[in-house]
Amino acid sequence: MHEDLTDRIVAAIDAVDGARPAVPMGLHNSRWLPWNAGRAAVDFGESVVEIRVVATTLPLPPLLDKLDAAVRPALAGTPWDGARLRVHVVDLHVDAFDSDPDHTVGP
Repeated sequence: MHEDLTDRIVAAIDAVDGARPAVPMGLHNSRWLPWNAGRAAVDFGESVVEIRVVATTLPLPPLLDKLDAAVRPALAGTPWDGARLRVHVVDLHVDAFDSDPDHTVGP
């Protein structure tokens, strides 16, 4: 059950424009793994689901709202249906800085 749910959560993250699952270095493009490397971005606790993402767009608050809206349906009908969703933005992709018109890169 965890693998199927994890795969649905990873697919939900992938569907959000501006984010991708954060995976350990060296696993991002590894096709040799017998499982989806994106699974490393999802953890389950008793009352919390934690996801780790790389943001490719700014600002973060709307992105976090999109991620919550995308992941919640995957949790419906599971033991984590009412769980708290904790989103960790563990990295910002360089393209994120070009996506926020209110902020510029450089002096």
